[in-house]
Amino acid sequence: MTDEELKELVASLTVSQKETDKKLQKLGEISADTSRQVSKMSKTIKELGKQIGGLGNKFGSFTEGMAFPSMEKLLREKFKMDVIAPNIKVIKNGRKMELDVLSYSNSGLNKVVIIEVKSHLDEREWEQIQTIIREFFDFFPSHKGKKLYCIVAAVDYKEEVAKKVIENGIYLAQLTDELFKLKIPRDFIPRAFE
Repeated sequence: MTDEELKELVASLTVSQKETDKKLQKLGEISADTSRQVSKMSKTIKELGKQIGGLGNKFGSFTEGMAFPSMEKLLREKFKMDVIAPNIKVIKNGRKMELDVLSYSNSGLNKVVIIEVKSHLDEREWEQIQTIIREFFDFFPSHKGKKLYCIVAAVDYKEEVAKKVIENGIYLAQLTDELFKLKIPRDFIPRAFE
């Protein structure tokens, strides 16, 4: 290879290297731009998640608000409850329990009825209800010795979960004509939890 050919090769490699550097720089800019876009999309998705969660909470509150008047009437007339309190929250030993409705009677009936209102009753909600029943007397020791009954008021539910509710002696209420009404079979036997 002559000196002239060697000079041409080095010049050609220099040009090639500059083109490669420009391409890499451009890729870096694209990559940085893509990274910014991904970050922006991630923030948007998080914000949408918060908004959807907020809508879910509002729908839950709306459902509870719709359920309360008909449930209050049912508790007074059918169950003879004197005290009916919505939205009960208790924190004990760092643990928390929330009840949609807590009712009891001071007239010698010796029972407590709790109501859990669900927009959509599914397996996860069913597990939550079981936990509430299981831990109720830990959070409300003043009601120990009373019989505990539970009503699940649901706008929508999975049939297999509704069947579990009823088989466990828990009342099921469903939204019909803007009122919650008990939906229990003829052979239903309510269970008193103690």
